[in-house]
Amino acid sequence: MHFSVTILGSGSALPTSRRNPTSQYIECNGRHVLIDCGEGTQVQIRKNGIKLQRIEHILISHLHGDHYFGLVGLLSSMHLLGRIKSINIYGPEGLKEIVELQLHYGGSRLAYELIFNVLDAKDNGLVFEDDVLAIKHFPLAHKIPTIGYLIQEKPRERNLRTEIAMADGVKIEYFHRLKKGEDVVNEDGNLISFEKYTKAPKNPRSYAFCSDTKYFEPIIPFIKNVSTLYHEATFTEAFMDRAIATMHSTAIQAATIAKKANAKKLLLGHLSARYDGGEEHESEAKTVFEECEVVEDGVKYFI
Repeated sequence: MHFSVTILGSGSALPTSRRNPTSQYIECNGRHVLIDCGEGTQVQIRKNGIKLQRIEHILISHLHGDHYFGLVGLLSSMHLLGRIKSINIYGPEGLKEIVELQLHYGGSRLAYELIFNVLDAKDNGLVFEDDVLAIKHFPLAHKIPTIGYLIQEKPRERNLRTEIAMADGVKIEYFHRLKKGEDVVNEDGNLISFEKYTKAPKNPRSYAFCSDTKYFEPIIPFIKNVSTLYHEATFTEAFMDRAIATMHSTAIQAATIAKKANAKKLLLGHLSARYDGGEEHESEAKTVFEECEVVEDGVKYFI
């Protein structure tokens, strides 16, 4: 079962030769999600061999340009490539108007439907759900309304002990119910125990996306025990004054959130263009939370 995040952009407002503005591609057991869409996202999608038309959901965190300036170009390219399937777009109030205005004055008419879902950046709740995953949103604390996202894998069926079941003559038609954790009574009145013929699956995985935000402990209940947490770390401690002024986080602050949330792994990103690399961020964060690393453009991380 596949659950991964590909970093398309790991920088903050000013692009560099090493880091594009924020964007991430999530693949979870056949579902395809784009989070944020900074300038140049569609180029990064092509560079990383991602099939553009597979994207079903686009989640936008907030309306600072480095998180959505690439959106209209991406949607236009989907049209030019023949897309006819609708796409769901989620984000704060104003996103729909911005996109429609650009398309209108550009004389563009898409051959597929854009389904906009306006989220309250001060609230939390379910964004999307099917039998594979659930996407939830929660508030962050930034200069403008900003949304964090949580992608949760749905619990999987139990794993069948096929050889044992076949050896004991358990009928194939019972397998489906056993895998769902149900006992079965056969035609002879004998109980067939799911615990004997199946084993528990691995715990469902989850991925939380937190960018942009100042240090904000109220997010902790929404990301508690997450498998992998992505948290912005725009600055190191030496620039704490800039972090406070711009309502961003330092690497140590991100690590502190990860520790308090009991995350299993922390990914740091949204680095300021003043840094050539992320070594200092990672070093500082590891003084608080060891299981962390700074993300790089083009790298795929498995959840």
